[in-house]
Amino acid sequence: MIERLSSLWTYLQTLPVFWLVLTLGIYQLSARLARRVHGFPLAHPVGLSILALVLILYATDTPYEHYFAGGQWIHALLAPATVALAVPLYQQKERIRSLFIPLLTTLTIGSLLAIIASVGIGWMLGASPSSLLSLAPKSATAPVAMGIAEKVGGIPSLTAAVVILTGITGAVGAPWVLDRLSIHEPAVRGFAMGLASHGVGTARAFQESEQTGAFAGLGMGLNALMTAVLVPVLYGLMV
Repeated sequence: MIERLSSLWTYLQTLPVFWLVLTLGIYQLSARLARRVHGFPLAHPVGLSILALVLILYATDTPYEHYFAGGQWIHALLAPATVALAVPLYQQKERIRSLFIPLLTTLTIGSLLAIIASVGIGWMLGASPSSLLSLAPKSATAPVAMGIAEKVGGIPSLTAAVVILTGITGAVGAPWVLDRLSIHEPAVRGFAMGLASHGVGTARAFQESEQTGAFAGLGMGLNALMTAVLVPVLYGLMV
């Protein structure tokens, strides 16, 4: 019996569709668990799904390449999903115009502080130069952050891990922090979550309202652009 199950697993892990279905199934279970505990911060569906998949891959000694053969179909949806954010953004165009100066100011300060804080904390903890360069773009969305890290001499794989951790932390903690600060304006909440925690934070913002999600998408996009400008400039000033 055990041999049959082992043979079945060996066969299944070579099928891309198996990992696709498993990923979607685990996320659905994680989302259901999050609803059961009424949105308890540590039960964020993305974080739970990543943890479960990592444990499965580790326990079964499955190469990441086997997993990504199926997971790439979800990854491929990231680009059109990001482009689709233009729809709610367009619907908020008048509100965005009215807040242009505050948004630009917040973007500049927030992006700069995110870079300085991550590098500063890493430096105080004794991180290597390449690790510090990998931490610098951690608040930008993953593809942009990895590209920046590669250009300035960082480690893209480390950047990807830190970006995911940043997104989950922001999605979990940002609503709680904003509530404690009595910040309830959807535009402000959304822009803050998108700027600080990119795609995962934006997804969390859409759970609050469409306007919150729209401004989160704006924050995510603009911060990716600002980070792509600031990190190379700051790196050039330091070397």
